[in-house]
Amino acid sequence: MISDYIHTFCRIFLVLFVALFSSCRGFTDTYVRIDRPAAIYPAYQSTTIPYNMAPLNFAVREEGSPFRARFSVAGKDSFDIQFTTQTDIPLRKWKKLLKKHRGESLHVSLFAKQSQGWVRYTDLVFFIASEAIDPYLVYRLIEPGYEVWGKMGIYQRCIENFDESPVILNSLTGGNCMNCHSFCRYNPDKMLFHTRGKYAGTLFVNDGILSKINTKTPEMVSAGVYPRWHPEGRYVAFSNNTTKQNFHTIHANKVEVYDMASGIVIYDTETNTVFTDSLISSQNSFETFPEWSPDGRFMYFCSAITSPMPMQYNSLYYDLLRISFDPSTARFGNKVDTLVHASAMGKSVSLPRVSPVNNCLVFCLSNYGTFPIWHKENDLYLLDLENGKIANMANINSVESDSYHSWSSNGRWLVFGSRRLDGMFTRLFICYFDVSGIAHTPFLLPQKDPLYYDYSLKSYNIPEFISGKIKIPVRQFVKTILEGAINAKSN
Repeated sequence: MISDYIHTFCRIFLVLFVALFSSCRGFTDTYVRIDRPAAIYPAYQSTTIPYNMAPLNFAVREEGSPFRARFSVAGKDSFDIQFTTQTDIPLRKWKKLLKKHRGESLHVSLFAKQSQGWVRYTDLVFFIASEAIDPYLVYRLIEPGYEVWGKMGIYQRCIENFDESPVILNSLTGGNCMNCHSFCRYNPDKMLFHTRGKYAGTLFVNDGILSKINTKTPEMVSAGVYPRWHPEGRYVAFSNNTTKQNFHTIHANKVEVYDMASGIVIYDTETNTVFTDSLISSQNSFETFPEWSPDGRFMYFCSAITSPMPMQYNSLYYDLLRISFDPSTARFGNKVDTLVHASAMGKSVSLPRVSPVNNCLVFCLSNYGTFPIWHKENDLYLLDLENGKIANMANINSVESDSYHSWSSNGRWLVFGSRRLDGMFTRLFICYFDVSGIAHTPFLLPQKDPLYYDYSLKSYNIPEFISGKIKIPVRQFVKTILEGAINAKSN
């Protein structure tokens, strides 16, 4: 009796072994080659990726079922998966393979079972960068509306996996607007964001301590709007803007957002005071979008000659300027340098962002105005701060708006918002910026479900890298928002 059981077990084992061996042979040996890569979505192929990035799951847009994929480096170290139409790449195997082979090429061999048998496509190839990317990304999710909004929130995403969690939701604070989150040196424990409407104020976080400040003083046209932390952490530069919007009846750009007045102020977090200088806030100019140099010795900003608005909305051109700053005395220099004279070209600069290490600056350039997200023609440009040369970053731009951008802490990665997928929703793309100053082909922020963007009805807004997770509970933010704001004082 026992011998019969053993005999039966051996036969079953042999059948399974033969089936498995045949399956492996069918996967690796018996196939017809197709001399082109398979069509996949998102189109991740030929991109440079961080070794600590979450798996780049994709859907295959080819005939066949099932599909098989082999992820390999140097033709030896590999793992295999089988799927119907879209991948669910094992996180641990993916991260182990990429970390081990930093600086090498990752090959993805795709096989499809079609009516005539198995076929193999030309490998998809990725380059694994030696440099990591910051583990967290913070952004606002909002409908791409014009005048009204519904639910919105500020979220943090661990881009080493697919964990996303809310920092704050407007459904918990009366449906108000919340925007313009900003961090000091990528620090999740030193940040700010604005709330508007009934519970207006700026929420500051300093090593776990929350405060709500009304940054508007009698001299300002509004409370603080676009913020940038000084790298030493004491000061925050804010624009203050009287912003309006109009709608086009026949125009490629549906909306025009513009300022009736604007200037730049500095908020001192230690004294709760606001101060400015006539060179960064004047009656003759619209100043906006402040940015600090990594050493804190210069402030960059955009400025246009004051014009009657909205009558001259399409002839309002912003230049990129720079002024020195002494953080020990909190005083600005006595002259302003023009770095990009865009008005002379009939163009307009916005959103300057200085690399933390590369001595260069990326900015938006559009035909006019100050709100590039609604300008289809807006592109990203690179300014070399050593020689003053300007270059269109053509290899990462698209025919749709490519706008809000942020650097990683090591200066090797740039995240930006783009509407290239459908012209309506802003999605986040990441590109590698090498030591030669070349931006590589960007890739879409990966999701566990590669078709996520097809059914998501939210736009991504203001992506910012941070070095770790924001640990303050949502309820603590809500409690502070619902409290009264402390009024800042004029210096």
